[in-house]
Amino acid sequence: MSDTSAPSRASLPGSSALREALAQNWWLVLLRGIAAILFGILAFIWPGLTLLTLTLFWGAFALADGVLSLWAAISGRGGAIAPRWWLALVGIAGIIAGLLAFFWPGTTALVLLMFIAIWSIVIGVLEIWGAIQLRKEIEGEWWLILGGLVSIAFGVLLLVQPGAGALALVWTIAWFSMLMGIIFIGLSFRLRKLKA
Repeated sequence: MSDTSAPSRASLPGSSALREALAQNWWLVLLRGIAAILFGILAFIWPGLTLLTLTLFWGAFALADGVLSLWAAISGRGGAIAPRWWLALVGIAGIIAGLLAFFWPGTTALVLLMFIAIWSIVIGVLEIWGAIQLRKEIEGEWWLILGGLVSIAFGVLLLVQPGAGALALVWTIAWFSMLMGIIFIGLSFRLRKLKA
């Protein structure tokens, strides 16, 4: 006699629709990872970037990441829209952050640092929350939790040490960006395996 008190992953309401939507859009997560790694490489190649250039590079990264996240949230198929709202929030936050960086590129180093720190913490919290919501929908959600924890740690580090030099800031952002890129690429291949 089988125990039916705990629902299986396949029997959860909306689980197959959400899992299918994530699996079908695995390449969007892959693109987010590639964009993050490219941004990190550019920051390492030109470590003497001026604050203006750094602001514009970071703005482009945040904007691209936001658009890809929002696209992933909107393009999902099926009726399970509610579990994707966190991804839409990540996308909207990235788009707003990118646009602000473009409209006010002459920001001081400290303001940019605080802006990036707060953005990283917000994104990290949303990614962890999303992973918790998805733990019954997909396996390997720890990639998203790990990404959220790294993002929060990065934001806290920037808030605690706001007096870091511009070069240290560039390298810190580059390392963070590349690490997040690797995490997103790992998650994308995990999602690709779920594709029917």
